[in-house]
Amino acid sequence: MAKDMCVPCESGLINLRVGAIIIKDGKLLMVENKRSPYLYSVGGRIKFGETAEEAVIREVFEETGVQMEVDRLGFVHENYFYGDAATNMGKLIYEVSYFFYMKVPENFSPTCNSFTEDEQEEFLRWIELDEPIHYYPEFFREALIHPVNYVKHFVTDER
Repeated sequence: MAKDMCVPCESGLINLRVGAIIIKDGKLLMVENKRSPYLYSVGGRIKFGETAEEAVIREVFEETGVQMEVDRLGFVHENYFYGDAATNMGKLIYEVSYFFYMKVPENFSPTCNSFTEDEQEEFLRWIELDEPIHYYPEFFREALIHPVNYVKHFVTDER
């Protein structure tokens, strides 16, 4: 099995990640777990040898049980932040994420059987785009309410 593209660099990590933008009936599908105080996008790390599109299709299937197709790339996000999982606690992480709009089937009925890297069970949750809760990426709040037909680039630096 190919390894996740998570590479040590100095005292931190470099991650290559994908995220799925799954919108149905005006709601966005997000993921939560009992440890985390925030929600996050369906998705995960790209595995060595995969393209970003292949990775998002795999991750969507793993996290929802539904095979979906990519509609288009929506965002590229460069993000510096400090890890909060047991495996990367306090480490500086530089993550590049590709967020894809997905083609959502009419009869889409997701079921989640996935776990975080530190074995926390994950749960799917539909949210309103303007719902006043904590979720990542934060730019979704504005960017998805006012979509554009080109790829947007965002940089977040929490150092």
